[in-house]
Amino acid sequence: MTATRHLTGQFPLPLPPAAAFPLFTARGEQRWVPGWQPRFPVSTVDDTEPGTVFETTVDGETTTWIVLDRQPDRRISYARVTPGSRAGTVTVEVEPNGTGSVVTVSYQLTPLSPEGERALAEFAAGYPEFLRSWETLIKAMS
Repeated sequence: MTATRHLTGQFPLPLPPAAAFPLFTARGEQRWVPGWQPRFPVSTVDDTEPGTVFETTVDGETTTWIVLDRQPDRRISYARVTPGSRAGTVTVEVEPNGTGSVVTVSYQLTPLSPEGERALAEFAAGYPEFLRSWETLIKAMS
């Protein structure tokens, strides 16, 4: 299998960091990601609290997420595991840029199987377009 893949990209948003940051939390993504339905096995008020666990199901795959770290209005990191497929981390950083923000999204993922390797290769090949879709979806909700 191939090694861990490190994918990073940026996009601008016409929102200040305090308004942009919540869009990258488990509940905040529901505002702009079609079909995003996080499930919390333990009730939580603050979905950015380190140690918070939630699950999502996308395209028939269930992924478990754990909040690793957060700096409110600035940065959030998650561990994510899609059993039998891939595992790693996702970090979203929001930096001020004039009256808006620049968002940097970094994935570090390792395949756990040949199927996971194929899924990860496909994800890596489409990563720039994936981030453009984030920018488009967020701007469309404004």
